[in-house]
Amino acid sequence: MAEIPSGIVTHARKVCQLYKRALRTLESYHVKRVDYRYEAVLLRQRFEENRNIVDARVAKQKLLEGQEELFKKQHWEVWQFPNSPGGICYERYSKPDDFVMDYWDPWEKARYPQYFAKREELKKEYEKLYNKMYPAESKDAQKAN
Repeated sequence: MAEIPSGIVTHARKVCQLYKRALRTLESYHVKRVDYRYEAVLLRQRFEENRNIVDARVAKQKLLEGQEELFKKQHWEVWQFPNSPGGICYERYSKPDDFVMDYWDPWEKARYPQYFAKREELKKEYEKLYNKMYPAESKDAQKAN
């Protein structure tokens, strides 16, 4: 089966990425939605003016100029989505480990009998698998008990 190289990005895709990053930069600068929309329309007009360039060299030069302009005008404090990496809520709540359920009270476990029955089966299967993979360690543990 032929492999498609994942590193190749088309010119059109690069332009779309530049446009999106430019819009995100505008969001960082303009808090009011009205100001942002006005600037976004002007930005879209700038992209539309260069839409029908046929010469690849000129198009690439325009793209490089746009990337350089975006770099020069980037915001000093970039706005980020709260749950995205770098946002204030990213990985805020840790997920408890599975062994915590071993310490549940029997009355709590009684509310979910099917789940805990299946869980006990899986724990026994895992223990058998562990003993099969590491026989010397499991024998030492049995001697210690």
